Amino acid sequence: MAEVQTNTQSGEMSQRFIEFVMMQAQNAALFLGQIPNPQTGKGEVNLELAKMFIDQLGMIQEKTRGNLTNEETAVLRNTLSNLQMAFVEVSRQVREGGGEPPASESPEPETTEPGPPPAAEKTAPAATPEAESESRKKFTKSYGA
Repeated sequence: MAEVQTNTQSGEMSQRFIEFVMMQAQNAALFLGQIPNPQTGKGEVNLELAKMFIDQLGMIQEKTRGNLTNEETAVLRNTLSNLQMAFVEVSRQVREGGGEPPASESPEPETTEPGPPPAAEKTAPAATPEAESESRKKFTKSYGA
């Protein structure tokens, strides 16, 4: 009986985690102008706030590495990747146009020039496979040898 309860709780927690990721993604999309502002009905771009939500998802990805289900990992990775690509595209449009992209245009990520994800600018250098496997370990035990 306890096993059934644990599985149910685990499923609920997994669903809540995915909902949390999607809420963060919606906030980022709102500030990227992809979702109209509920008060004005227009898409508005605020790159600083969009970056904050994207960076928060990146932090969640790092802090939960090795502790998520395959589904949770895939949702988080795909969501973060899509938002990073959209951020790069909207940033490019704002720079080239000198302002916000038209509210009717939903920025689609380009595949010809992916560019580095914005979160990569502030993160540490790419980890080696050995270092990455070290960061995934939950704990180690030493016998003093």
